[in-house]
Amino acid sequence: MILLVHVIMSWLINFNVLNLGQPMVASIWDGLNRLLQPIYDPIRRMLPNTGALDLAPLVAFILIIILRDIVLPDLARALY
Repeated sequence: MILLVHVIMSWLINFNVLNLGQPMVASIWDGLNRLLQPIYDPIRRMLPNTGALDLAPLVAFILIIILRDIVLPDLARALY
């Protein structure tokens, strides 16, 4: 959910629906960036530079889905 909130909030900021000049918006945005930066940075280093298009959240979503649907069920079956 945090990734989804971050993506939607980035769209709203880029389309000037939300303003980073508002203290509450700025603090939420800063908190989300601090939380997700350790996840996004390794992904960004592996991806080619796409300019303004950031594909790190998409790759993070795909990795989470793979973990949730493939890795964790197989791990649970192996433990029981």
